[in-house]
Amino acid sequence: MSDDRARAHLAWRRAERIKRLSDRIIGFGPWGLGLDGVVAWVPVAGLVYSLGAAGLLLNEAVRAGASGGTLLRMAAYLGVDSALDGVPFVGWALDTLFTGHAFAARALQKDIERRHGRPADAAAVRPPVGVVTGR
Repeated sequence: MSDDRARAHLAWRRAERIKRLSDRIIGFGPWGLGLDGVVAWVPVAGLVYSLGAAGLLLNEAVRAGASGGTLLRMAAYLGVDSALDGVPFVGWALDTLFTGHAFAARALQKDIERRHGRPADAAAVRPPVGVVTGR
């Protein structure tokens, strides 16, 4: 396996972890709740978490060699997600519902899958707590 492919697959797995931690620790059918939605209700802490997770995702994207279009799409999702944290109550409620980190992580994962294929261990990724699968 080439170094670029190994690095990209590592970024795919890290994006999966951030996606689940931020937006889907607990699943409710098609909806989920993660740290981003919970911490959003704590002034300043929500913004700090959102920006930190966004920075990690964008860093992974750059290191994995994601396309410019993917980086722009990720930045848009993450910008909206972080901006919502700046609006008390209504913004916090919307941030709880808007899974911007998950959208950005999935955009990165799709970019990596197009260029390098899906990581071999991607099927072993467990569904979040509370999600019923067909297995």
